[in-house]
Amino acid sequence: MSKNDLTASEVRKVDELVSHYIANHDKFSQFTGQLSSLFLGEKALTKHVHSIKSRVKDPEHLRRKLIEKFTLAKKSRRSISISKDNLFQRINDLVGFRILHMHTRQMKDIDESIKRLFSEQRYEIIKGPVAKTWDDDSREYFSSLGIKTEKSPSMYTSVHYEVKESSKRKFTFELQVRTLMEEVWGEVSHMLNYPSPSSSDLCREQIKVLARATSTCSSLVNSIFKAHAKDS
Repeated sequence: MSKNDLTASEVRKVDELVSHYIANHDKFSQFTGQLSSLFLGEKALTKHVHSIKSRVKDPEHLRRKLIEKFTLAKKSRRSISISKDNLFQRINDLVGFRILHMHTRQMKDIDESIKRLFSEQRYEIIKGPVAKTWDDDSREYFSSLGIKTEKSPSMYTSVHYEVKESSKRKFTFELQVRTLMEEVWGEVSHMLNYPSPSSSDLCREQIKVLARATSTCSSLVNSIFKAHAKDS
């Protein structure tokens, strides 16, 4: 999808929204620092966490997303109500956080810590947690924790939370939790196969193979920690 699918007024609307975001970019950068400090200061969480990553959305990525939303709305003959007043609530991934951990069985404690921390700090989880996964074993485990699951056709695996912050700015942001092995696949796929699929059939097939390999590695890491726990 390109801006050629939009009218001149719709293109101007997208430009206005992107300019509004750029004008407030520093606020999002400050917010990522504040929230990172909050996560890192929670001992019940960090003892299960390998690392925390954050990013503020690139303005051109926002432009592409808005063009896609306007185009889809136009094709389905729906109105779209994104404005400067609600942009930071309607687009939920302007700020993104990723919590990386070693093995899947840590997710129970991580989920409990995240929910407790957000409740104490008055952050509202407006959607989630939702585990997006293609692997049946992972789906069964997440379901046992009461975490909703969605099948991921792209072979992507991650647990998502959509959260609204408590200040008058009312930013919404996305939090993802995944293992280090899942992060390997995610980074490779993001570099080569996102936002547009790779033009190479071989590359796309190898990315699928990598998903299966990282899933196997995650299972092995789970097994190693399980064996260690029994012998401790």
